[in-house]
Amino acid sequence: MRDERPLHERGFGGRQGAGERPALVVVDFSRGFTDPASPLACDCDAALEATARLLAAARESGAPVFYTTVAYDRDGLERAAAFIAKSPALAQLEAGSPWTEIDERIAPRAGEPVLAKLFASAFFDTPLADRLREAGVDTVVVVGASTSGCVRATAVDALQHGHRVLVVADAVADRLTEAHERALLDLDAKYADVVGVDEALEALRAPARGDAARPPGGR
Repeated sequence: MRDERPLHERGFGGRQGAGERPALVVVDFSRGFTDPASPLACDCDAALEATARLLAAARESGAPVFYTTVAYDRDGLERAAAFIAKSPALAQLEAGSPWTEIDERIAPRAGEPVLAKLFASAFFDTPLADRLREAGVDTVVVVGASTSGCVRATAVDALQHGHRVLVVADAVADRLTEAHERALLDLDAKYADVVGVDEALEALRAPARGDAARPPGGR
């Protein structure tokens, strides 16, 4: 018989909370996903505005920022053939094309890497896990597109790499409202804290607070 109790009454939906060393991971907010002329586009305008606020906070506090973009060269098209068979529009994301460029409204600054990927997760076959470990990151704040696809896959993998995970509901976007809402529900139940912009801003300011609290010459 189906259990109709709310998930929190069945032991799901606990809170991880943010740690002290956050990083902001901006997943696939490239023109291929943000430009309405693209068949891959999501309704991203509000999410991009929220992401711009989060970027400002991360940059002010010194929290690391990483971007991803899906980009295929000839070898990548062959390696990702099964993925592209499910979503043929992905084939337009040719390496070096304008579709793979990060949306200019949230353009990377010097020192903020853009990691190319072939599949959904920002961790799969990229150096992201190593870069986060090198930076001593304990919390990954995830924004981007699409909520039910690459954002979800990235959040799950971030957890599986040992990080606390915050998915910012106002800074992720999808093509279908139902897919967006169901993905957030599932993520919040099992893999991440789904939070608003204000809570994410507070988390991203943690490095600056830590530096302010540290005595001169202290560790």
